[in-house]
Amino acid sequence: MNKETLYKFFEGNTSLKEEEAVKQWLEESEENLQTLFKERKLFDAMLLLGNEKEIRKGKKKFSINLNSLRTELIKIAAVVAITLVGSYFYYESMPDKDLMEMQTISVPAGQRISFTLTDGTNVWLNARTSLTYPVKFGKKNRQVILDGEAYFDVAKDKTKPFVVKTEKYNVEVLGTKFDVDAYSETGEFETTLMSGSVKIASLDDPSEELMLKPDNKVYLQDGKLQVTPVSDYNPYRWKEGLICFKDATFLSIMKDFEKYYGLNILVKNKEVRKFSYTGKFRQTDGIDYALRVLQKDIKFTYQRDDENQIIYIE
Repeated sequence: MNKETLYKFFEGNTSLKEEEAVKQWLEESEENLQTLFKERKLFDAMLLLGNEKEIRKGKKKFSINLNSLRTELIKIAAVVAITLVGSYFYYESMPDKDLMEMQTISVPAGQRISFTLTDGTNVWLNARTSLTYPVKFGKKNRQVILDGEAYFDVAKDKTKPFVVKTEKYNVEVLGTKFDVDAYSETGEFETTLMSGSVKIASLDDPSEELMLKPDNKVYLQDGKLQVTPVSDYNPYRWKEGLICFKDATFLSIMKDFEKYYGLNILVKNKEVRKFSYTGKFRQTDGIDYALRVLQKDIKFTYQRDDENQIIYIE
């Protein structure tokens, strides 16, 4: 398989004909699948180092040892481009207002990434998510700023609480596993607790706070926090690159596609609103593939306006 075609496939820029050619090539042998994994790791590493364009043009030789990269950054196969932005802020929680170096990681549409913070906390970032954090945590607590969705496996430290700051709420823990969904553009907020305990506190109303127990989630409805039990954890398999649905309405599926792929979907076909769907897709398969699969069970057509990033369901 031509490497240029593989690179286009990793970027999500292949035509339908090229996409089918790649998938057919993968089905031909296990060796082809291993070649894909090898090239993907190389491609990911080049993107992380900012060398991809130069290497593809033959202007640079790629000599990095992949094993020397932080494995946390590439252990999920579908990691693609991330943007690292460094800056300095006064760390507001510290009494001496030390000037601290901050780092921001931004994940593009259709991708995800995992990495480890300096305190040992493991973080997974979903598509179209950014996380700002200090290069080194302060003496009294550990604060990060989230816009989007992230899963945290927090390293325990009784002396320093771990705080996830979102647009409307803070999520505070000592050591636990939880998912926070808080995209600023939607105004929604949701936190699901897998283990341990978390405290949710409003930024606008100090009296509005609650403690969340495992296997429960808190969400925002009509401006108030609501708590409900969680029995199905498949929706949180986005960490594995999967988009999972169970008896989900067509409109809710389209809403998730908007989140994952960074576009608008306008549903003009009223008949599709009657249907629900159970299944899963790989994020890297792309939205065209997902829509074609749905078309096998639900009758609709769609048109893409790539210039304005809109899909019309008709």
